[in-house]
Amino acid sequence: MSLLQNFERYPLTFGPTPIEHLPRLTQALGGQVEIYAKRDDCNSGLAMGGNKLRKLEYIVPDAIAAGADTLVSIGGVQSNHTRMVAATAAKIGMKCVVVQEKWVPHYDAVYDRVGNILLTRLMGADSRLVEDGFDIGIRKSWEDAIQSVRDAGGTPYPIPAGASVHKFGALGYIGFAEEVARQEAELGFTFDYIIVCVVTGSTQAGMIVGFAAQDRAERVIGIDASGTLAQTRAQVRGIVDNAATLVGLGRPVREDEIVINPDYAYPAYGVPSEETNAAIRLAARTEAMITDPVYEGKSMQGMIDLVRKGFFPKGSKVLYAHLGGAPAINGYSYYYKEG
Repeated sequence: MSLLQNFERYPLTFGPTPIEHLPRLTQALGGQVEIYAKRDDCNSGLAMGGNKLRKLEYIVPDAIAAGADTLVSIGGVQSNHTRMVAATAAKIGMKCVVVQEKWVPHYDAVYDRVGNILLTRLMGADSRLVEDGFDIGIRKSWEDAIQSVRDAGGTPYPIPAGASVHKFGALGYIGFAEEVARQEAELGFTFDYIIVCVVTGSTQAGMIVGFAAQDRAERVIGIDASGTLAQTRAQVRGIVDNAATLVGLGRPVREDEIVINPDYAYPAYGVPSEETNAAIRLAARTEAMITDPVYEGKSMQGMIDLVRKGFFPKGSKVLYAHLGGAPAINGYSYYYKEG
């Protein structure tokens, strides 16, 4: 029985996302651990897709029921989330206002004109650049944008950063856990570990609740990319508790079921290390799988390093959750001008 049976879903994705075996990456890492990827980066025809659409599918019915005419959200300059909110607004016929804050100390000449923000503007969103720095919490600039819609006579529907601290923000990734279990039944094996990037928290939090129902939440390893571990962990904990209650999990989630590895977020949110860039290149050159410098590059780096360190027992099957975000790489062209 699904934990989501009582919640309305507005379809924005193609349906279940494929699980792909990565044989060349597996071999490049020694062949002792089998690497697979669940391709949530290929989940939709809406503006290159990505993980936020799983979340937005459960948020849109509430926005429609609220009588809203404008989705209002927030992220960094190269936010995948604001791109997906803009795409959703275009698809359902609403207006969109997104605040884009200077979360990343990165100064590529075209950073605020290419990639995610270009697509966001192309879809007709009112994209407002703000100078404020990185913070995963609730922001005054977002509250100001919500009020500006009201002042103009509109009806805003607020969606927080990453859709994370929204009451329905974790539901999509509870669905992910249930989807993986169905796919494992078809594949004839179960995954020993799931690797996922974590920043604002609801992707991993949803997985934790969904896999807690299968008694294996501690096998979900969050790779922190925020660089603000205490705040991220506290936010994940809060989202987990609220979501578990909302869907009727029937038991509290234990502290040891929330696993977040802080070792790969350096030097800062949105800034790739040389090791991140090496991981991006390895995934691209073995599997033509494109990861980005902000999120997926860091979770890829984390998975690669954990395999090389022998963290996963020999013979383990590891599922890498590819959350999307490749458009952001355009804002980092200087790093990759030679490949």
